[in-house]
Amino acid sequence: MIRFWFLLLVLIRLSQQNQTGVSQCGPQNLTVSRSDQTVLVAWEDAASCSALNDPILYNVTILVENQEVHSDGVWVAPGLVGSAHSWNWTSPLPMDCAAHTVRLRAQIDNQPSRLGQEWTLPDKEAIYNRPVFPQDAVLQAGSLASFCCKVPDDQQFDKIHLDGNTGNTTKISEHRYALTVRLKPVMESGAVVLCETKSGREYGSIVYIGYPPGDKDLQCETRDLESVECRWNEGRNTMVKVKNLTSYQLDGSPCNSSSELRCSKRVKIGGGERNWTLTAQNVLGQVEIQDSADLSRRVHMFAPHGLSVGDVKARSVRLSWSWTVQQYHSLNLSCQIIVSDADGSFLQIKHGVGLKAAVLTDLRPNWKYEVKVRCGTAQHFWTWSDWSSRVSFHTEGDAPDALDVWMQKKGNQTVIVWKKLLANQSHGDVTGYEVTWTRTGGSDRLSKEEVSASVHEYTLDEDAVVTVTAKNQHGRSPPSTITVPATSSDETSMNLSCFTGSDGGLNLSWSHHPEASCGYIVDWFPVLEDDPVDWLKLPPSQNSVRIKPKSAAAGRRYSVSIYACRDGAPMLLERKDGFFTEKLPGKQTKLFQPLSYTQRGSDVEIHWVPVPLTQQPACIHGYVLYYSKNNDKPISVTTENPADSSLTARNLQSGSYTFTVAARTAGGAYGNTTLQVLLNDQDGLSNIFISLGAVFILLFLITVLCYRHWACIKETFYPEVPKPNMADWFTSPEKSVNPYYQSELGCHGEENMAVPELLLKPAEPLNNNTDQEDMAVMSQAPPLYQNNPALRRHGVSTVFPNLTYNLPVADQERPADQERPADPEPSGYHPQIQAEVFGQNRAAQKPIICVSEYIMVPQQSQ
Repeated sequence: MIRFWFLLLVLIRLSQQNQTGVSQCGPQNLTVSRSDQTVLVAWEDAASCSALNDPILYNVTILVENQEVHSDGVWVAPGLVGSAHSWNWTSPLPMDCAAHTVRLRAQIDNQPSRLGQEWTLPDKEAIYNRPVFPQDAVLQAGSLASFCCKVPDDQQFDKIHLDGNTGNTTKISEHRYALTVRLKPVMESGAVVLCETKSGREYGSIVYIGYPPGDKDLQCETRDLESVECRWNEGRNTMVKVKNLTSYQLDGSPCNSSSELRCSKRVKIGGGERNWTLTAQNVLGQVEIQDSADLSRRVHMFAPHGLSVGDVKARSVRLSWSWTVQQYHSLNLSCQIIVSDADGSFLQIKHGVGLKAAVLTDLRPNWKYEVKVRCGTAQHFWTWSDWSSRVSFHTEGDAPDALDVWMQKKGNQTVIVWKKLLANQSHGDVTGYEVTWTRTGGSDRLSKEEVSASVHEYTLDEDAVVTVTAKNQHGRSPPSTITVPATSSDETSMNLSCFTGSDGGLNLSWSHHPEASCGYIVDWFPVLEDDPVDWLKLPPSQNSVRIKPKSAAAGRRYSVSIYACRDGAPMLLERKDGFFTEKLPGKQTKLFQPLSYTQRGSDVEIHWVPVPLTQQPACIHGYVLYYSKNNDKPISVTTENPADSSLTARNLQSGSYTFTVAARTAGGAYGNTTLQVLLNDQDGLSNIFISLGAVFILLFLITVLCYRHWACIKETFYPEVPKPNMADWFTSPEKSVNPYYQSELGCHGEENMAVPELLLKPAEPLNNNTDQEDMAVMSQAPPLYQNNPALRRHGVSTVFPNLTYNLPVADQERPADQERPADPEPSGYHPQIQAEVFGQNRAAQKPIICVSEYIMVPQQSQ
């Protein structure tokens, strides 16, 4: 029993001691600091904590303006008890905006310690007109950031924003407000945080938003074989260089020339690869980039030093230079030499160990040049060195190059022309030319003529083989020979086709000719002007070229010819006229003067005078005729033959027409010339004139016929009625004359005419109107030939047209010389009745026809 109570007393004592140890264990030497918006907390354990074997939990609580905003726990293992401890936390608010309090208390075996410590970081007093925090801060783009505004006590808060972005605004206290936004990159000049009050006052701060370094592509090499030099690319712009520059280190050594993105370091160059590390850092972060390189294979030489020129000749020169790095003399080098002149530049490459001199060849005599040199390692070539400084020199003169000679036909003469030698061809000032020639079809006598340096042509009146040379102070050029061909009918009759160029030039192509042993010649010259010919010589393999005159004015007509170059005289292959640049005058230009027309029925043919070549500023490919009636929509008629001089508008009606003629060119129609024409109905008029002509001719023929046969017509249709002469009839029968007998002319213009005899067949009535009484009366009439012996001699019976007498009936059976019995004398003469009956018979019967067989002229007795 005593033991039990003793054990219980010991346990109670130990429990009291343990409670005393827990309550006395806690933090001591608490320190709180800040870095920008980060709270740094450090402390140590109290001495009583060392007697505990349990882990210690430290509770950390953060208060902002006495309001809890964050809490955390820090475990300390039993083995770490007695050492220093730390903890940090980044505040969403600028530390200068509000007071931050840190409370720290220990907890052991779920029993809180009585000991605890507290530390307060006071806010920063707002400077006048700068109550916005943070000021001049560097912040990373893409992150969340908070800004604080401490409004003065006499002001009321209105709003806060970052470059217009109001974000999420939070009230901290009565006069403190915070803005939280997602940051976007801005210009390096920074962004403005603006706090506004309801009274209109504004307070602001500038912040810089950017990125940590993004450098890349590190590349290292050596230039003097005693150090390494590295280069890299910046990558993206950090946007915060104004506030915080990026610092660089190469393998831990600071780089002095970091602004040029270049860093060097002295090292011992040996064989094999080695890694090189570059570190780039700014306030927002850092980046490391690496490169692996064998520097003995990455030699970037310095530029050659002291380049000079010597031993200058007409076509060659010697160059020399030196090296500033001694190690270069043992390297196998390749050097590039750029030779430049007024026409351009060309490249020559030289090789050698420790190369420091070279000879240039193929230069132009009497010519100014500039040279520069750069070199690189021939083995394990890495890159070229920088260029050396430039050096100028002038080569010596030499004899001229051969002349480019051609010809131009002008009527019966031939002009030998040659191009003026350029400065790179004359090799000095040309002092004159020498022209020699011999006739192609005559003697072998050689003629020679000296021509001054300012003249570049010579005129001949005969076909010849001509040689031209140029002279200067250094000698004579090689001879240039041309054979003048005789003018052939093929050349004079060659069909000319008009061409149109483009952009002031002309593209030509032709078929290869088997006789073009030395190539082709293309020449061109103005047709209507006295300018010299220009030409171009091409090799045999080339059958196309683009030619462009030096000054081809718009509307200037040119002649272009293509020749085959061969042994002897050149042969003309093709010729054409045209314009390198056409010039179309305005629409008001009257090209066709004058216009005329010819009307053929309903067709109208418009004529114009062919346009002279001097008035053609473009190729005429044809013509177009527009015509319209009374300003209606015009109709067009075209022709594609430039030689035409008329066009016809067909099937036109009468009325007023407007005709317009224009020339058709590649650039459109031009030269519009107008003619007004009033058309009549030619068909109606022609029909009237034809009808009138026909009537006139018919009347003329009728008049002529009637004139010639007027007597017959008068006797037939309008006979004269004779007066009765009864005494003659009865007293002298032999001399009785038929009152219808005409003694002058008969129906046919004869001297004697036959008297018609009216015959009736036996038992045939005279007409349908003859009655028995009339027949009785007519049967009593005596025949006339009984009283007229003349009539009896002709065997013709004469019957008076008096119906009171009986008409005789033809009796074909009685002989002609048999006398007829005498009829009794007529009882009386009745002309009225006779006329009436005659008129009836004439109307009822067919017209009496004058027939010579039964009309005979009676003869009077002697």
